[in-house]
Amino acid sequence: MAGADGRRPIVVGVDPDPSKRLALAWAADEADRRRLPLRLVHAQGVPTGGYRSGETRPSWEEWNQALHELGDQVLEEAVAFVRSRHPEVEVSTLLAEGEPAWVLRQEARGAALVVVGSWHLSRRREMSSSSVILPLTAHAPCPVAVVPEPEHVTQQPAYFVVGVDGSPHAAAAVDVAFEEAALRGAHLRALYVWHPPLLGVLDEDAAVRECRRVLSETVAGRTATYPDVELHHEVVRGHPVQVLAEASEHALGLVVGTRGRGGFTGMLLGSVSQGVLHHAGCPVITVPA
Repeated sequence: MAGADGRRPIVVGVDPDPSKRLALAWAADEADRRRLPLRLVHAQGVPTGGYRSGETRPSWEEWNQALHELGDQVLEEAVAFVRSRHPEVEVSTLLAEGEPAWVLRQEARGAALVVVGSWHLSRRREMSSSSVILPLTAHAPCPVAVVPEPEHVTQQPAYFVVGVDGSPHAAAAVDVAFEEAALRGAHLRALYVWHPPLLGVLDEDAAVRECRRVLSETVAGRTATYPDVELHHEVVRGHPVQVLAEASEHALGLVVGTRGRGGFTGMLLGSVSQGVLHHAGCPVITVPA
């Protein structure tokens, strides 16, 4: 799906509700910052026959045509929104039949980043949102940004947060976090969250020192590549989901690996990744190893 110049696009799932535009705006801003094309994807779900025996097929075809016309209208309005925000961004569209999670996973194969929205208004909506977000973040070969509605409040100086645990996924997340902070002229907080085992440890000081060593080694070398990014790294005791969600409350974004060092073989998505997707109030970027 890369263009003729080899640039991989940023793919964004377009919500049919025109009032839900934060993910689309975030993706358009990101495409502008990275000088990448933007691909708008609207998936309508798998069409069914929609008629019983004895009913005529043209009625179903008319229904299907109306559905497609509505999808085209959704994309046209989304394109107009993007062009009003960033006229110079190259935009393409895809109206697809299929489950949104599956369609976006297919598009992710050639993407630099996939962006989707989420809502925390009710348990029902959260479950509906998760039916797309969790399978997508678990299987996408590229980073996935989940942008919440409504918009959160950030603080100055602006900063990103990245979770570190020594795993290959966390190292990849650190790379993305540095890049995102550099693109925005923001600071970066790298956090190693130490969650003591239930039975405790014999030498807690030694355990914390080991956490600091892993954290320092993980972020080492990036400051030379991104000299303008002011880095703050710290070891914090507590539950990883709670600590990361609280640390990112007023952040520009939170970056985590899709699976941590404690993940089990066969798990689709790490428990920390799932937790922050549900509880963080800022955009969350999940990064595969």
